[in-house]
Amino acid sequence: MENKLAIRQFIERLLAQKGDRQPFRDSDSLILSGRLQSVDAVEVVVFLEEQWSIDFTQIGFDHNQIDSVDAILALIESVGASK
Repeated sequence: MENKLAIRQFIERLLAQKGDRQPFRDSDSLILSGRLQSVDAVEVVVFLEEQWSIDFTQIGFDHNQIDSVDAILALIESVGASK
């Protein structure tokens, strides 16, 4: 649950920086819906690399991996990373 909270807080901060304070569910699309842009996706990737040591050069990158809080959490769990 700690991982999910950290992810939500990070996403909320990213959205707030864009003036988007609308609520979102953990399953809501963030990138494909247009709420987050490609530059935001880079920030999400850096966040995951720094916080959970996820190496996208090894696992590859697909925007679907970071399109929602649930997807990000599943990615973290699939690579066995923990905070």
